[in-house]
Order: sequence, then C-alpha cells, then structure tokens
Amino acid sequence: MFERVADLEIELEKLESRLPEIYASGDQVAAREAGRRHAELKPLVEAYRAHRQAEADLAEARELLAREEDPEMREFLRGEVDDQQGHLAELERRLRELLVPRDPNDGRNVIVEIRGAEGGEEANLWAADLLHMYQRYAEVRGWRLDVLAAQPSDMGGLREVTFLVKGADAWSRMKHEAGPHRVQRVPVTESQGRIHTSAATVAVLPEAEEVELRIDPNDLEVDVFRSSGPGGQSVNTTDSAVRITHVPTGVVVSCQDEKSQLQNKEKALRILRARLLQVERERQEAELSTARRNQVKGGGRSEKIRTYNFKENRVTDHRVGLTVHALDRVLEGELDPIVDALAAAERAEQLGG
Repeated sequence: MFERVADLEIELEKLESRLPEIYASGDQVAAREAGRRHAELKPLVEAYRAHRQAEADLAEARELLAREEDPEMREFLRGEVDDQQGHLAELERRLRELLVPRDPNDGRNVIVEIRGAEGGEEANLWAADLLHMYQRYAEVRGWRLDVLAAQPSDMGGLREVTFLVKGADAWSRMKHEAGPHRVQRVPVTESQGRIHTSAATVAVLPEAEEVELRIDPNDLEVDVFRSSGPGGQSVNTTDSAVRITHVPTGVVVSCQDEKSQLQNKEKALRILRARLLQVERERQEAELSTARRNQVKGGGRSEKIRTYNFKENRVTDHRVGLTVHALDRVLEGELDPIVDALAAAERAEQLGG
C-alpha cells in the first residue's frame, strides 16, 4: 500500500510544479482535470506524510524506552508508545479510506429527473412532493437548485420534472437518490379513506460541462412549439417551447418553462449534454444509458429503493435496512441521516468490510 502512495507523492510534487503553467495555458479542460487531480492527491499525500512522521516518532519513543532505567520515566514512555501506536493505526485507517478509488463524478453538479410512475395522478402528486423534499434538502446543504423543465399534471402534481443541483458535494450526496420511491398514503383522490401505494422514479445524472462534451449542431433537430399547461391548454401565445433531438442517439429533450425560446433552448442543451455524457460513459447509443434505465427500473411499486409510509410517519431505505420514524422531517429536507447511512455502506463495501 505504501509503495503506491509513495508514487502518488511524486506525482503530486510534479503536478504542483506544473500547475502555474497549466492554469496560464488557457486550456480549460486541462486546468479542470489538474485541479481535480490535485484535490484528490493532496489529502492522501498529507496523510501519508503524517503516517511517516508518526512511524519515526514511534521508533524514537521505543528507542528511548529501551534505554531508560528510571521507573517513572519508563512508565511515561510506555504511555507515549501506546499513544503513538494508536495514532499510527488511525492514520493507516485514514490512508486505506483515501485509497478507495474516487468516484469520477465527485465535485460535479447534478441533473435530477423525477417522473410519476405507477399510481396515476397520485404518482404525479408524489413526484411534486419529492421535488419539494429535494428543494428543502438543497437549502439545508447550501446548494442551489434550478428547475430546468417541468410538466404539471391536472391536479397540481408533476408528470415529470428536471432540475439542476449546484454544490461541491451534490453528486456524492444525491447519487444515492436514484431509483423508484414508493409512497403509502391516503390519496386526495380517495373518498373511502383507503391507503394506496404508488411510486415515482428518480434518475440522477452528472452534469456535463460544455468544454467537456462538444455537440455537433448538425446532429441536432430543433423544433419550436407553443407551451402548454395542465390539460393541454396553451399558456403562451408564441412558439417559445423547444424540443431538441440528438439524431445519432435518438435522445429527445423538451423545455417550455421559460417565456424566451433562447432560454428554453439553453436549458434543454444542459439536460441533453448530461444525458449524452451518461450514454458516452456507458458506451451505448440509446435514448438513455443502461445506468439510467437501471436507476428508474420499471417504476413499479414492488421495485423500490425507499418506502414512505404516511400513516406510520415512517421512511425505510431498503438498500441498507434503515427505518426512521420522521417522515415529516425527511420531506422537509432532513435527508442526511439516510444519506450518511448509504454513504457509509458504500464506503464499507469499497474497503471490503
């Protein structure tokens, strides 16, 4: 393990000597990658150097203990040896964690898509509730959340909504939200007071930066049309809504939230870039990548990552077997206890524990 870190220490030293030249070159891609690599290597090398110093301190304490004859000083030095051994073990654990391969999407902004799935209008209402949950969570984490596109339903829900989350740790926290979210409650459409089960799907994609993914304008078909609201009624008298089709892959993105055709086109292109980046990484040319299809699965009630039970004020995440009786607080953005458990499980699996 330590031979590998020694090589990374050399890499960091070389990178730091080249950083001024890279940043001065004006190459945005190279500068971004160099910055990310530096941020990845720095804590690892610092932990390695601290471990090396702790080894030297422990060796010195042991040497002093071996030569010391005074009983009181020997007792003191034994305590020093114990302390250094504990410190060394903690640094080794830290190094092992830092050596786990880093998620290449860490540090990216996130594009999230929510769709009402099984359950009719109740599923659309649930999709709107999930949007509210993530809006509140973004506030709690200090992120910025911008809705890029939305299709409202007749009763005030959302057939689907796409939004952008900006924050340094947005991907590492939000990636665990991908999958079907099942809700059990009495719907507003239920007159007999019976509990229904419905679901909405959540897909989480890393945002692609423009300098990272170039889209050939000749590969795009751009259609404009009038925006429509619930029930299909026109909500705009001009053709401001935009539909973009990426011909080589068949990916289609529509955006109609803005009054300006240009703004809708810019938003649609952001979504398109994120989807194409996902497709490229999965080496597939389909509407959406295998990873995204696995995230949303079929949207059925039996395919779920999490269940929200209103009667019991309960949220259960089925991946880690965690249940919290605080659904009201979770829907107001208190997601960290669940996300922390998912992140810990992921880390334990990566460390082989």
